[in-house]
Amino acid sequence: MPLSTPTPKVSPVQRVFFFFLVYGSLAALSLWLSYEMRFSGGAILTAADKDVEGYLYTQRPHALLWIVPLKFVLLGLFGQFRGVFYYFRLHDALRMVFALSLATLVVLLLPFISGMNGPSATLGIPRSIALVDFNLSLLLFVGFRVSIRTLRERFTGEDKVAQTSLERIAIVGAGNSGEQLASDLLTRRGHGLLPVCFLDDNEAKHGLEIHGIPVVGAPDKIPSLAEKYGVTELILALPAQSAKRIREISALAAASGLRVLVVPSMTELAGGRVRATDLRPVSVEDLLGRAPAQLDDAAIGAMIQGRTVLVTGAGGSIGQEICRQVALRQPARLVMLDQCEALLYQSEQDLIAAGAAGLICPVVADVTDEPRMREVFARHRPALVLHAAAHKHVPMMEPQPGEALKNNTLGTALVAALASEFQVGRFVLISTDKAINPTNVMGASKRLAEMVVQSMQGRPGNSTQFVAVRFGNVLGSSGSVIPIFRKQIAAGGPVTVTHPEVKRYFMTIPEAVGLVLQSATQGEGGDILVLEMGQPMKIVDVARQLIELSGFRPDIDIEIKFVGLRPGEKLVEELQHHGEQYRTTKHERIFRFVATGTPYAALDALLLEVRTLIPQEKSACKQGLRRLVPEYVPYVD
Repeated sequence: MPLSTPTPKVSPVQRVFFFFLVYGSLAALSLWLSYEMRFSGGAILTAADKDVEGYLYTQRPHALLWIVPLKFVLLGLFGQFRGVFYYFRLHDALRMVFALSLATLVVLLLPFISGMNGPSATLGIPRSIALVDFNLSLLLFVGFRVSIRTLRERFTGEDKVAQTSLERIAIVGAGNSGEQLASDLLTRRGHGLLPVCFLDDNEAKHGLEIHGIPVVGAPDKIPSLAEKYGVTELILALPAQSAKRIREISALAAASGLRVLVVPSMTELAGGRVRATDLRPVSVEDLLGRAPAQLDDAAIGAMIQGRTVLVTGAGGSIGQEICRQVALRQPARLVMLDQCEALLYQSEQDLIAAGAAGLICPVVADVTDEPRMREVFARHRPALVLHAAAHKHVPMMEPQPGEALKNNTLGTALVAALASEFQVGRFVLISTDKAINPTNVMGASKRLAEMVVQSMQGRPGNSTQFVAVRFGNVLGSSGSVIPIFRKQIAAGGPVTVTHPEVKRYFMTIPEAVGLVLQSATQGEGGDILVLEMGQPMKIVDVARQLIELSGFRPDIDIEIKFVGLRPGEKLVEELQHHGEQYRTTKHERIFRFVATGTPYAALDALLLEVRTLIPQEKSACKQGLRRLVPEYVPYVD
């Protein structure tokens, strides 16, 4: 069954003929009326009757013969024939104004250029006629197109059907996002949403209207909306940093039995990834309260565009987002490497769907497999390596420290060595805040990876810039608390939290990856950079907010259960090692740590000792790891 009624195919000749009939008739009518308005009513005429007759009966017919085609040609040059006739927005009106203005300018200048004037002059149109004609043309052309659009929206069959099932909504936020959303919803009623009022904290907007929709007051009026306006849903069109206000409004809406949706941010709208009408429920990401990071897109683009980029761990949460952001910046080739074929396939399909099929090259490989990795470097010769491959789950790595060392430390050492050998321009290690004064194996293995990367900078003949970037937890990544909490809420609870005082730093995945790419542009060789992560959030508060966003009440509908810290976990992650100092960079959310790295001459001995630890029993392995990372405090069963 077809989704919509097929539109009959119209040839270009038929389209031009149709527009000529419509626009030609309007242009002729406008010019004809202009002469009538100027030269009718003899009592106010100062010219002789024969001059009046000359303008009306001699000049006007000739003027119609060239002014009407002039307007038609200019309207075509300004794209008026390419659009769908019954769709008419501001940009269409502006192009129409430009075309008619240019036509009027030609008419005004021709008498001076041709030297012709008077009632019998074909080109010498009086200035008064030209100006009246310009105003009448605007009125007729724009009014006609607006009328066609209005009639279609009011009387087409799909709108009649939509009217019977429209949800009456209130838009919270009468700014740019709210205005764009209201316009889109009023234009396309097929969404099934009818905006009936705005709410805004700005008192100066109260009592005003936007697209005919009143701004009725502040969000405090939410409890009365259902009764007074029949509102069943709220749509939030607020700035990204309004986390506290979003929480307050969500609580008011929940108490009033109203569903809450969120408009995409202006950053997402400007990037073309989503439309204003791509609504979604409020998420924990909205409650972070972080303004979007401002990136130097020119510098990031110059680093990536036209070059081959290798991303390891391309199937993971961070790796997938790195691939997506790199692909947007037009690399010559994007080599996506992961040992998990299933995750890599999903990442590949997402990029193909996004139109990047011609850029990507998926590679199944293990970063600890030297022959395979050497083959990858030799074949693709990357200019930039973004190393995200890692074992990252703390509880999983704690009982098997050898695997963490093998993948996180030795795998990093191998990829870094090949990057230096094949003269890669930049190598970026994705590290973690758990590498700071680590209390778990995963963090200690990543700290060793940082030491390896710093040491590799001093490799004889090295031309690669090595940088490590640390950041905290990312919301929604695999194994993070958010997906786990959502599963537990869907199952009816309980939601398990390790400790009432445990805190973590959180970022969104797109923000973290954007700052990683920014870090790559300004890191100096051997740097350890850290991303500014705001204030840490209590995990129990995140759990409560997620329960409320799901429409339940914490500890009433869904139990929160404390299960104790897991092996190797801290109450609060730290920001720097003992003795480390940091200084600012060109970007306000990126800091550079100043620390003495392991000399390259000692790197082989360090890696040899790591290899001897891998097969050992876990307690012995952890004690040996402590010798290599003195700040590491191992968890002992």
